Amino acid sequence: MELKGRIISKGVAEGEALTTSQPISFYGGVDPDTGVIIEKGHELEGKKVKDKILVFPNGKGSTVGSYTLYRMKKNDTAPAGIINKECETVVAVGAIISEIPCIDKIDISKIETGDIVRLENDAVRIEKGRMPR
Repeated sequence: MELKGRIISKGVAEGEALTTSQPISFYGGVDPDTGVIIEKGHELEGKKVKDKILVFPNGKGSTVGSYTLYRMKKNDTAPAGIINKECETVVAVGAIISEIPCIDKIDISKIETGDIVRLENDAVRIEKGRMPR
């Protein structure tokens, strides 16, 4: 399946999808040293975002989240790519300065955790099922 969206940060990324229907705050919600979601009660609490295609509706929280995403890239704990329903400024700036491919205006309900996803330009290609380990 292929979906078309709006390019926020150019690039190519491929990996296993990690999806949530809840917004993500990178500042205080994700540990930049480990890439683990630490926000209490979040449906992805305890999950690592490193090398995943992180799929979530939108970001939330402090503008420091942009720099947290940049720090994650430098620490090699960042997602390989980001897909949003509606990308807001904090995630957009973080993705751009970190050179993490990011696309929005995507129907994220069509992507499930474990799907193999490739971001390239304005396209999201989805292969249902899990990546081989």
